[in-house]
Amino acid sequence: MTWSGFLAFVFASFVLAMVPGVGTAMLLKQSIRGGRRGALATVAGMEVGVAVWAVAAGLGLSVLLVASEYAYQALRIVGVGVLVWFGVKALFGKHDHTADDVPTSGSGFRAGLLVNLANPKLAVFAISFLPQFVAADAPRWVLLALAGLWVVIDTVWYLMVIALLSKVMGWLKRTEVRTRLERFSGAVLIALGIRLAVES
Repeated sequence: MTWSGFLAFVFASFVLAMVPGVGTAMLLKQSIRGGRRGALATVAGMEVGVAVWAVAAGLGLSVLLVASEYAYQALRIVGVGVLVWFGVKALFGKHDHTADDVPTSGSGFRAGLLVNLANPKLAVFAISFLPQFVAADAPRWVLLALAGLWVVIDTVWYLMVIALLSKVMGWLKRTEVRTRLERFSGAVLIALGIRLAVES
């Protein structure tokens, strides 16, 4: 792998991380409810999910998912269910914001992990993205190293997002603002679930 190829990979990974999507919506939701601690736990869960698909792509395992229409569609249905479930809870759930309503770090981790593990688009993306930057005859460890670097870059971006959110956390925790943003993030998650459902 050349230096130009490596730099292109790093740049592409940052650009892709910056594109708002399921992870951003989930992180916003968990930050509002659980503060910085909840946000960090969510990022940890999301990145474990990214790592699973990235390593699977590096080992060639996620090709099996793409090759099997039944497996892909089953995972897509699960993904739709996960997104809509979290979205409905945020949009229509109680927003009393009492101490009992604050989520634990474990729930944030599970939420982040679920949305990425149940995302078939992430699997397809991993097997189409990573190989672009290595030669066809490159050893497997090169793909695995890129998979690890992808996770690191994705994590760095979301930690930057958390740092930004921390600056306005006082404003985010205002009852009216928090309720509206929770409902907004819920609507976004539902919309993403619907989009996943209608896309082939």
